[in-house]
Amino acid sequence: MAAAVRGTEELELLERLLGLPGGNKYGVQGERKVPVLQTNNGPGLMGLMTIAAHLVRQARKEQLLGSSAEEKAVVQQWLEYRVTRVNGGSSKEDTRTILKDLNMHLEDKVYLAGNIFTLADILMYYGLHHIMVDLTVQEKEKYLNVSRWFNHIQHYPGVRQHLSNVVFIKNRLYTNAH
Repeated sequence: MAAAVRGTEELELLERLLGLPGGNKYGVQGERKVPVLQTNNGPGLMGLMTIAAHLVRQARKEQLLGSSAEEKAVVQQWLEYRVTRVNGGSSKEDTRTILKDLNMHLEDKVYLAGNIFTLADILMYYGLHHIMVDLTVQEKEKYLNVSRWFNHIQHYPGVRQHLSNVVFIKNRLYTNAH
């Protein structure tokens, strides 16, 4: 089984993707290993989503958080899903439920928030990478919409970085068969 990308590593990947200089000091807290960003002035920031949104604002790429009120809410919804369901799910049944939920949601969408690439896509990609690496060809075909989305995100400039490329059978991803 592939190793999961952990919160602090995800934040470092996000920093590079956003073009930030790096050098932030990250730690973890508690048994759930919640990421913490040490700041020079005042208390540190805690939580993957809080720190990720802070980095996006620091990079002045707020469009990754959504443009309209509705887009912002959808991005927030998927970020919450990522932390509560994807991070929390560890059983095969949890994994199947997550893939089924995403597969249904992505049936008529390019990205999680519809037609725009957002922070939700980036962090969901990082959270699912270890799962997608281990799926069989048949499982990838069963969750065709997730596979199509995942393949698209892994080829988005700067997202994958050092993470392994997940191979898909292309002719199955782009057919109209549902």
